[in-house]
Amino acid sequence: MARQVQRNVDKRNDRDANPDAITGEPGSHPVGAGLGAAAGGAAAGAAAGAAGGPIGAAVGAIIGGVAGGYAGKAVAEKIDPTTEAAYWRDEYRNRDYYSADLDYEAEVAPAYRYGWESRGNAETDNWDAVEENLRSRWQSSRGNSTLDWDRARPAVRDAWNRVDAHYGDVDETAPANRPR
Repeated sequence: MARQVQRNVDKRNDRDANPDAITGEPGSHPVGAGLGAAAGGAAAGAAAGAAGGPIGAAVGAIIGGVAGGYAGKAVAEKIDPTTEAAYWRDEYRNRDYYSADLDYEAEVAPAYRYGWESRGNAETDNWDAVEENLRSRWQSSRGNSTLDWDRARPAVRDAWNRVDAHYGDVDETAPANRPR
C-alpha cells in the first residue's frame, strides 16, 4: 500500500514538473520562450537592419531571438501552468459564467490557458489596450474549443487578472519596463 501511494505521488510530481522535452529538467515553458524569441528577434532584427542593412537584420534576428527567448522564458516561468490549470478546474463552477452544458476540458480550459499565457507574454497589464488583439487571435489560439470570443472572454479575462493578483508584476522583463 505504501509503495502504491509513493508511486502515485511520484507520478503526480512528474506530471506537475513541466519537464523540458529535451533535457527533462523541470520548469519548461516553450510557449513563453518561443513568443519571447519571436518578439525579441523581430525587435533586434529591425534595429540591426536599420544600421547594417539586410545582413545586419539577419544577424540581429538571430541574436535577438536568443535574447528574446530567455526574456520570454523568464516571464513565463513566473506563471505555473500546472497550478493555474488546477485552480481554474476547481474555480470554474463558482463563476457567474459557469455552464453545466460545457465540457470544461474541451471548451473552457483553453480560454483560461489563453488568458494566463497572454498575460504572461504581454508588455502591459492594461486589458483594454490588448483586448482587441486578444479577440482577433482567439480563433487561432483556442484549439478545439468551439467558444466564440464573447463566451470565452470572461474566462480569458479572469485568468489574465489572476496572473497579476497571484504572481505580482510579470512585466519586469518586458522591453518597455527595463531600466534604460
